[in-house]
Amino acid sequence: MTFQPRELFPDRSARDLFGAEIRRHREKADMSLRRLSEVLNYSKSHLARIEAAESLPYDDLPAKLDACFGTDGMFARLYALAKNEPFPGKFRRMIELESRAAIIEQYVGATFPGLLQTPDLAKHSLRCGFPQAPDAEIQAMVKARIDRQVLLDRAKPPRCWFILDEAVLRRLVGGPTVMCDQLSSLLERGMQYNVTIQVLPFVAGEHAEAGGSLTLFTTHGESPVAYDEGSQSGAILEDQEAVARRRENYDLLRAMSLSPRDSEAMIRAVMKDWTPCQPPLT
Repeated sequence: MTFQPRELFPDRSARDLFGAEIRRHREKADMSLRRLSEVLNYSKSHLARIEAAESLPYDDLPAKLDACFGTDGMFARLYALAKNEPFPGKFRRMIELESRAAIIEQYVGATFPGLLQTPDLAKHSLRCGFPQAPDAEIQAMVKARIDRQVLLDRAKPPRCWFILDEAVLRRLVGGPTVMCDQLSSLLERGMQYNVTIQVLPFVAGEHAEAGGSLTLFTTHGESPVAYDEGSQSGAILEDQEAVARRRENYDLLRAMSLSPRDSEAMIRAVMKDWTPCQPPLT
C-alpha cells in the first residue's frame, strides 16, 4: 500500500502551515524524511509527526530547518505562531467546545478524564500512547492537558458531571503512588460545587457506550453537541437526532451508576488497594 501523507490545511492553522512548509521545502530539495532527520540529527518519528501537524517542535528545530533550507528565519517566525496552538487540529474543535460549554457531561470507560488527571498520571498515560516520543515532547503534551483544567476553577465554571467506569479506578497506571495521588485528587475535585463524580460499577453490566467514551457539551443559546471517542479516534456529532441518542445513553448510564456519596465510598475503598495510601480526611 502506497503511503499517503496527511492532508494539511495551512490556511486554517499555523501548525498545519508549519508542517506544510517543512513538507514543501523537503520535497523541493528531493529529500526523504529519513534523509532530513539525518541532516538535522533529529528523530525521524517526531519529525514525521511535526510535518503532519500532530506535534510541535520543542527545541531548536526551527533554527535547524532555517539553516538547512536557507529560509532566513521563516521557520522560527512560523513556530512563534504555531506554538499558540497546543492541540492538533483533530482535537481543536473539541477543546474549543469544552472551553465554551456551560455544562460538560462525560462518561469514560478506560482512563481518567483529561480534566481530572494529575500531571503524573497524564505523563504515564501519554508515554504509553507515544512510546517513542522524546521526554520534552511528552512534557509539552502534559502541560497542554493540565492547562485545560483551569476552566474548572474560573469565576464562572461549567457544571461538570463525570461518570467513571469502575475499570478506570482499578487499572494500574504509573504505579500505586501515582494511582493514590490520582484518586485523592479525584475526591478533592468531587468536593467542588460545580463537579459531580459517579462510578459505574462492574455489576451494572452491559451498556451502549461500552468500549469508548462520550462527552456532551451544552452551551447557552446553541444546540447541544456530542463527542464520541475511541482509543485512536474521535468524532464530533452535531446532528440533533444523533445527539439525542447519546443523551439517552448518558442518562441511562447516570441512572445505572452509584450515587455521588456511594461513588466516593468506592473510590476510598479502591485507594486502600493501592499501597501505601491514606485517603484524605473530609
